[in-house]
Amino acid sequence: MDLTLCQKIIENIRQVIVGKDQVVRLLMTTLLADGHALLEDVPGLGKTLLAKTLAISIGGSFKRVQFTPDLLPSDITGFNVFNQQSGRFTFHSGPVMSNVLLADEVNRTIQRTQSSLLESMEERQVTVDGRTMALPAPFFVIATQNPIEQEGTFPLPEAQLDRFLLRIHLGYPSRDEEIEIMARFQKDEPLLALAAVASPADIVALQQARKEITVSDAIRHYIADIVRATREEPTIRFGASPRGALGLMRAGQAYAALQARQYVKPDDIQALCLPVLGHRLVLREEERFRGVAVDEVLERIVGKIPVPVGVE
Repeated sequence: MDLTLCQKIIENIRQVIVGKDQVVRLLMTTLLADGHALLEDVPGLGKTLLAKTLAISIGGSFKRVQFTPDLLPSDITGFNVFNQQSGRFTFHSGPVMSNVLLADEVNRTIQRTQSSLLESMEERQVTVDGRTMALPAPFFVIATQNPIEQEGTFPLPEAQLDRFLLRIHLGYPSRDEEIEIMARFQKDEPLLALAAVASPADIVALQQARKEITVSDAIRHYIADIVRATREEPTIRFGASPRGALGLMRAGQAYAALQARQYVKPDDIQALCLPVLGHRLVLREEERFRGVAVDEVLERIVGKIPVPVGVE
């Protein structure tokens, strides 16, 4: 794996994005693990800018869709139009035919449209009028939703949330970071001067190389213990599925690669537990009424699991 290329992409993103090093690292982790990311936070924190910056850095195509209640599945996947001159139907591809797709406020559209996007995420293909077409590689969906404003929204069901490898919270910048943001964007638009430092083919190669990162038996046992503990925790109604265990392992491989390491450590798994598993857990109703947060429960679970030692 060309670990220097990973660092080049991150450094290129930092030319536009101020701070948010861990957010960028988690987003790159999702990309290398060939998954999809759900960004949750209030508007105005740079989610769209981050997605555009990533797309430019990897030399990929970028599309953005503003999800609204009247959005149809064909607005995502594309549709056939009858050409009177040729007497044939012509396919007009939708925004899903891109390397990086920003699904902005995905919880503001109806479940039918949400399902069409999530099907494309899982199958990496679209079917329109019986014709199946493969999506570009890499295909990376960055979906956003505002966790505070719920009026007029259609929350993603837990089974659909499970399709996202990581859920990432951006958070507000620090005072110094906010001052730097104003200075950086006062006269110039850094995004316009940004150039690609990789190609889509490079990303596909990195995704393949990520699979060779060593995951020891001890790490697999550690992941299994954490996932099984979420199913046995009395405050949780539904624990993480085997997809969650696989996601934690693959994300661990990608996270290790970004640290220029050829093996996964317990520290990698601990750092990824909340982003990978947090949105896959469903608390019991009485716990939610008491104001218990999933983050607290998951942190307590991980703290009880013995950490493997001597993992190399």
